[in-house]
Amino acid sequence: MSPAPRPFPRILAVLLLPLALGACVTASPNGPPADGKAGISPNDARRYGAVRDGGFSIPAVDPQEMQPRNVRQLVNDPTGQTPGTLVVDPKNRFLYLVQENGKALRYGVGVGRAGMEFSGTASVGSKREWPSWRPTDAMIAREPKKYQPWAGGMAGGAENPLGARALYLYKGGQDTLYRIHGTNEPWSIGEAVSSGCIRMMNQDIIDLYGRVPGGAKVVVLPM
Repeated sequence: MSPAPRPFPRILAVLLLPLALGACVTASPNGPPADGKAGISPNDARRYGAVRDGGFSIPAVDPQEMQPRNVRQLVNDPTGQTPGTLVVDPKNRFLYLVQENGKALRYGVGVGRAGMEFSGTASVGSKREWPSWRPTDAMIAREPKKYQPWAGGMAGGAENPLGARALYLYKGGQDTLYRIHGTNEPWSIGEAVSSGCIRMMNQDIIDLYGRVPGGAKVVVLPM
């Protein structure tokens, strides 16, 4: 499942679903790295162009904010898992969707800071397009000035820290509070900046969301 969003008038909405979506925000709003490494090809850049989706506009990702390793691509599968399995490798900042014939789709991701991440086997318990967000009670207690304004929740949209899509991970029928979700901060891909969740560029999470059914197996490797 991004810096706490900047408040703007009347965007708060009462959440109808009691999913705790808060542990997925950027730890420090430092912005893009000063030395932003460029180098992706024009063809790669085109797949990260502007998108209109669900009534919201997703801006194009600036190639200057991307590294070639983080571009969505088909690779030899390094995981050994069965096709259809999602494998998150937080140490190397990759997510794999295992394919047939020894291949995998690899996506660059941002991951949680040390001590705030999940590892183990789970499943996709729920999927949401343009999901709502609410900071957890622990986050509100820890930093009330930062998170209290959003205690009532934020409606889904372009400014929402969960981005265009979210996959909710469950283990033993229980919500782990761990999400794979989009972000409007593409500079954070490849970094360890969130409060625990796996973040992807919005263009990538839309692609992944369409490929992964509910109930899919998810393996999150240890950091």
